[in-house]
Amino acid sequence: MPVPNGNASPKISVVVPVYKVQGYLRACLDSILQQSFTDFEIVAVDDHSPDSCGRILDEYAGIDSRVVPVHFTENQGIGKARDAGALKSRGEYILFLDSDDTLAEGALQAIAERLEATGDPDILLVNHVRTYWNNRVQASAAGEMLSAAGTDVFTALERPEYLNMFAVVWNRAYRRDFYVGNGFTFTDGIYEDALMVYKTMLTADRIAATDHVCVEYRQRRQGNSMRTPGRKHFGIFEQYARLFEFLDERPHLEPVRALLFERMASHFLFTLAREDRIVPQDRAPFFKLAAEQYKRFKPKDFTVPEGTMGVKFDLLGRGSYPAYAAMTIASSTRQKTIKRITKAKTKLGKTAYNRLYRLHKRRPIDENLAVYAAYWNRGVACNPAAIYHKAKELAPQVHGVWVVRRGAEENIPAGVDYVVANSPRYWEVMARAKYLINNVNFPNEFVKRPGQIHLQTHHGTPLKQMGIDQQRFPAAAKNMSFGKMLERADRWDLSLTSNQHSTEIWERVYPCAFEAVEYGYPRNDVYFRSTAEDVQRIRTELGIPEGKTAILYCPTVRDYQTGYVPRIDLERFCRELGPDHVVLVRTHYFYGADPQLQALQERGLIKDVSAYPVVEDLCLAADALITDYSSIMFDYACLDRPIVTYADDWEVYSRARGVYFDILSGNPGETPGASATNEDELIEVFRSGAWNGERAAGLRAAFRERFVQFDDGNAAERVVRRLYLNQEPEPAIVPLDERTPAPAPNAAPARIVAQRSGEQHGLIDA
Repeated sequence: MPVPNGNASPKISVVVPVYKVQGYLRACLDSILQQSFTDFEIVAVDDHSPDSCGRILDEYAGIDSRVVPVHFTENQGIGKARDAGALKSRGEYILFLDSDDTLAEGALQAIAERLEATGDPDILLVNHVRTYWNNRVQASAAGEMLSAAGTDVFTALERPEYLNMFAVVWNRAYRRDFYVGNGFTFTDGIYEDALMVYKTMLTADRIAATDHVCVEYRQRRQGNSMRTPGRKHFGIFEQYARLFEFLDERPHLEPVRALLFERMASHFLFTLAREDRIVPQDRAPFFKLAAEQYKRFKPKDFTVPEGTMGVKFDLLGRGSYPAYAAMTIASSTRQKTIKRITKAKTKLGKTAYNRLYRLHKRRPIDENLAVYAAYWNRGVACNPAAIYHKAKELAPQVHGVWVVRRGAEENIPAGVDYVVANSPRYWEVMARAKYLINNVNFPNEFVKRPGQIHLQTHHGTPLKQMGIDQQRFPAAAKNMSFGKMLERADRWDLSLTSNQHSTEIWERVYPCAFEAVEYGYPRNDVYFRSTAEDVQRIRTELGIPEGKTAILYCPTVRDYQTGYVPRIDLERFCRELGPDHVVLVRTHYFYGADPQLQALQERGLIKDVSAYPVVEDLCLAADALITDYSSIMFDYACLDRPIVTYADDWEVYSRARGVYFDILSGNPGETPGASATNEDELIEVFRSGAWNGERAAGLRAAFRERFVQFDDGNAAERVVRRLYLNQEPEPAIVPLDERTPAPAPNAAPARIVAQRSGEQHGLIDA
């Protein structure tokens, strides 16, 4: 584990203010800890974040002593968090990094080398790029200017053009003695970066620069406080008033007053034009204050810029909001006209259902109507089904209606109300339901009304990469519009998770404005509520003879293959296991019936349970699970029974699909038990007893600790109380060591021993 050199101060302290970034924080910390330059510390300040950020910081601190967490007992804002981090820091230099951004490869090495080459300046300016959710990377506008500086050292008065750099504190490193010695602290409110940047730049005696890209500035699609509209954006006026007070007290800075005034006016106009900052009803008051400040601080010799910006400056000077609004409306109208013409053809072909849907959307929302769907309308299943049944018990006033695809009506149990997708009644319930519950997305044509509540339950824990992360993997991303995908996710109000891993992943790969609800997966409640009698009943229904060991084999779908391709020679595998084992095979629901499996079943070698409607029953019936990358492993872990990973194509799958951790690593919390990468190894896992041995049990315990966090048998009740009854999500989550999963089947564990050549393998008691 890397540690600082004794009590010596590190070269660089990376100060990271942390608040509500649990989906991005690990990437931020990893980008620092993986730097080739190691003489640093991370002072990470938890600004009383309401999510799991504080726990993540403590986790990293326990692994690497260079991580120094600071926890606030109440939220104080990013400025105070940065101040605390700067005072706590011990490095020769302070580098501020926002916790949803990352350091580029080689950043700290480049900074250290340029500091040495320039004789340890007060401020080192660094380059950055903007990164977008669609993997677009945009270079900063300052690259050429930073490159032109070379190893020169200068002041802001000598090189005033460097005051035009993006005014944020994270694109510069500060010498700690300079920063702390001058008593620099952040002011309250947003836009505090601009004031700090200009004050420090105008105070520094020695400024240097590097054009090395050091910071990857994440352009968050949702969740950025600067992109949340409201009156808080009026704080920009106070920040710039403080800047000009600072200039008034230092007459020697008069040469840069006009430049900073232009920067201020441009910043006002930029903020005013952003709909995600200033709402329509606030634009006139904002413009009025901007105009007052423009007149107050305008230098006598100021010359307005040329072009459209100059016109806007003149309008600010005259305080003429009607003229400004007319100018911007004319521009906006031209753009909207072009868009209307472009979209006209697509609207001409809309069918009758669209008119019907629009009609129903004018009717009041039914406060006691809920629409359920699962697996692209395949039937009553998964988390939505568990919520539906619990709602009938706890919230009977809420009427549930299921959406089913045409042709699958026979899969709906008796007594369950349903609609066929795209039927007239379907559009009625979609338009009028208060609650919408699905484990995938509703179609693009659905428009969520104000007042409707959409719960996304998901249908697994992510091992394979999901959401916008799939963009890097063509096999997974084929024919997918990620823009449309995010528009569908924009409709989510609540995102249900069963572990912190999922919470973090969903927040990052679906950058939308939903609230994560960590209640557990309702579909897994059955694993804690079923009895020994339930287990035996299911085994009897499946035809599993008493005393036999049932192995459930569940391979997942391969994006790089078409159709089901057997990964195991099941005939050989069953022969090697012997007659005291029963192999249940369940292929992914994307695949249809497989004739090879049917033939093996007819010969009595396996039981093909691919079409069995309730996968939870199969898990309850099984003594052990064999899977590769299927999320069923996370659910099966609730039962605390052996899990064997069979991944014969790990290298291909991980490259083609992308994964979040190495299932074959053997590390606690990643590998759920014994593993094999070829058929011989898999057979040996069972022959040796490793599938149910001590090491497998230890790995399974660590896996359960990480992934069976919120599943305790009460998830559905928590969801129903929150969603339908507007109550606190009770009962509280039961600690893992106090939960009692359904008892394992009574079949005695057996192991296989090799017989003499030419004889059939037999079984002995373990």
